[in-house]
Amino acid sequence: MLGTILIIVLVLLLIGALPLYPHSRKWGYAPGGVLGLLLLILIILVVMGRI
Repeated sequence: MLGTILIIVLVLLLIGALPLYPHSRKWGYAPGGVLGLLLLILIILVVMGRI
């Protein structure tokens, strides 16, 4: 249950971190890349049964 909630929260954060707005274009893809990496690690842990 906790793993599912974390995945949903990280997906929402990943969507929110995409540089779609003029003020966030100068951020580049770093926020989305970091959140994507966290999401990937969390998915791997859920599949392995650690969370």
